[in-house]
Amino acid sequence: MTNLHLKVLLLGQINIKRRVMYYKAKHFGFTHSSVVACSQELDTLLNKYQGI
Repeated sequence: MTNLHLKVLLLGQINIKRRVMYYKAKHFGFTHSSVVACSQELDTLLNKYQGI
């Protein structure tokens, strides 16, 4: 898989994770454990994207 394909795949995952996090934050509040976990997963995806 080329870097371009990997970037496109990661961007899709980032956008999905971001939407999920917003939904959870809206319904559970920003400090809920599931929102924090989702935020950490998003951070991991963003770090991978920046590392390419």
